[in-house]
Amino acid sequence: MSVLDKVRPARPGTPAAAREPRVTDEHGRRVRPLELTLRYLLLLAVLALTAGPFLWQVSTSLKGPTEDIFSSPPTFLPRHPTLHNYERVAQTIPVWDYALNSLRVAAASVVTNCVGSALAGYALARLRYRGRSVATLVFVLAMLVPVEGIIIAQFTTMRELGLNNTLIGVVLPGAVGAMNVLLMRNAFRNLPYEIEEAAYVDGADVWQRFWRIALPSVRGTLAVVAIFAFMGAWDDFLWPLIVLSDPSRFTLTIGLNYLHGTFANDERLVAAGTVIAVAPLIALFACLQRYFFRGVGEGAVKG
Repeated sequence: MSVLDKVRPARPGTPAAAREPRVTDEHGRRVRPLELTLRYLLLLAVLALTAGPFLWQVSTSLKGPTEDIFSSPPTFLPRHPTLHNYERVAQTIPVWDYALNSLRVAAASVVTNCVGSALAGYALARLRYRGRSVATLVFVLAMLVPVEGIIIAQFTTMRELGLNNTLIGVVLPGAVGAMNVLLMRNAFRNLPYEIEEAAYVDGADVWQRFWRIALPSVRGTLAVVAIFAFMGAWDDFLWPLIVLSDPSRFTLTIGLNYLHGTFANDERLVAAGTVIAVAPLIALFACLQRYFFRGVGEGAVKG
């Protein structure tokens, strides 16, 4: 918990200045008004830098053809909001077919990453065998290799497997991410060993300890992995552009690139397509945010 407003009940005869609410930090120390003002100004500045461009795209997508989007000074709120630009996007390119392809790829990536990362992370964190440290080091080194350095090898592998121009070929190289495996490993390492030892004494095998004890205790980290996997697959542009050649199998990022290239002068269409692409990510985060903020610091014993 960060900044809290704590109002202490005033006692009879207490001065009026002492009855005012006291703003304290997470350690109970009082925050001075100047410091609090600077904090909020910094938060507003960060919010403007991060959310400002997206809000501007939403505003542009709602502006009609008669409104000047390049006016000076610029107008943020549209005078006559309309959804006609979203209809034009659907009429220009098969945006919903592209979105469905992206949804298939993202859903498959979420499933493979959650399952594979959970299994690999549990094996690295809780099982004892020779080479465990080496395997962990391999996952760390895999994070240091840039995607552009291995993309030719990935394309050659997909071609040898006959998976070029298929959605499976899009999903397979990112089926299990090294960073997701390390996230799950750290989450499982934070669990108390006494819980699994008690289950082992009761006769639970490895799969039962993993499925019934360890996995339910790291749901927050699993949600983080799901969000990262969905975002990575949904926003990926370079690899689908290389491996796909049939327009009917294009993902949304490639389809919006064609929209921008054909109608570069109509920023309203580009803005509407951008909002369509970002909306599923916002919806996913809204559904999983309470698990997301639990992060990797899970594993407490629940009585």
